[in-house]
Amino acid sequence: MATPIDLTEYLPILIFLGIAVVLSAAFVFLPMGVARLTGAHKPTAAKLSEYECGFPAFEDPRSQFDVRFYLVAILFIIFDLEAAFLFPWAVSLDLTGWPGWITMMVFLGELAIGLAYAWKKGALEWE
Repeated sequence: MATPIDLTEYLPILIFLGIAVVLSAAFVFLPMGVARLTGAHKPTAAKLSEYECGFPAFEDPRSQFDVRFYLVAILFIIFDLEAAFLFPWAVSLDLTGWPGWITMMVFLGELAIGLAYAWKKGALEWE
């Protein structure tokens, strides 16, 4: 015969979820209510207009655009992650020893090859 499930063991989880829902709703709706009560709510056509990158779109959305900004952003993310990996590697180098050092040198070599390729292709040049 199966033992019955004691539902009282789930009570702390349900209390925690209830508190989380109440707090998250308070963090969402309380600032909106305070802003509505204390601020001047006067929507104008300029305030309600759509915008992108801080200025309204004047051209056809199907027009071509320059992707160099995105290439630089992707390269920044790659080298930012490299810097993020270097610190933990340096801290744990005594534990990883020579295999860890060799692995990091291979990683840095691959990044150097990628940087040289991007530099040669002109991805870092800006007009």
